[in-house]
Amino acid sequence: MSESSHDEPNNSAETIANVPAHIAIIMDGNNRWAKRKFLPGIAGHKAGATAVRRVVEESAKAGVKVLTLFAFSSENWKRPQAEIDALMMLFMRSLKKEVKRMNKQKIRLRIMGDVTGFGSKLQAQIALSEEETQANEGMQLVIAANYGGRGDIAQATKHVCQKVLAGELSIDQIDENAIAEQLYLSDLPDPDLIIRTSGEERISNFLLWQAAYSEFVFLPVLWPDFKRDDLHYAFDLYQQRQRRYGGR
Repeated sequence: MSESSHDEPNNSAETIANVPAHIAIIMDGNNRWAKRKFLPGIAGHKAGATAVRRVVEESAKAGVKVLTLFAFSSENWKRPQAEIDALMMLFMRSLKKEVKRMNKQKIRLRIMGDVTGFGSKLQAQIALSEEETQANEGMQLVIAANYGGRGDIAQATKHVCQKVLAGELSIDQIDENAIAEQLYLSDLPDPDLIIRTSGEERISNFLLWQAAYSEFVFLPVLWPDFKRDDLHYAFDLYQQRQRRYGGR
């Protein structure tokens, strides 16, 4: 199974108890996967897109309500321009290709992040893809694109300040809820489980506010090799945890 030595996982989506309502995944390892196979970096990203399809389908089958995937961070603009251009083309192609599949599975697509940083054609495709799936009542698939946790909190703070200046909110009314309501996709529940692939054990500026009480699972498998068994292994680990939220 991939690169890890997992115990035998629960392989039946139908028998899963206490499935996380919201799973978030930091999809890491595309470039390393390509390098190990002596392939160009974009080959790893293309293989990663195939892994996305597998995980989306399996998560929906398992009864996950929200699946959030960290696709492109606000720091990823520092990468070589050729890689960024290839990623944008792949993003555009994936949006066009996957909408029919999402509609068939009743999956709603939502994009989280500052989409104004993308080109006009990609922005238009994002808007169209969201519109074409917005009536779907199954799992919500959130793609974090040009997203950063610190930026998310910063823009939420700006909105709170604007409310104060407009007289809609007093300083004494500013609390955690007032800030949380201004975060991206604030209508969705915080993630129950956050998975990171590739063996790295850090959050990388992802969902900093929302992850306050999330359970974390770090797996050694590179993202393109992430399979159904790896997802179910993460489910098994999650089910063994006791979530106390600061209590006993």
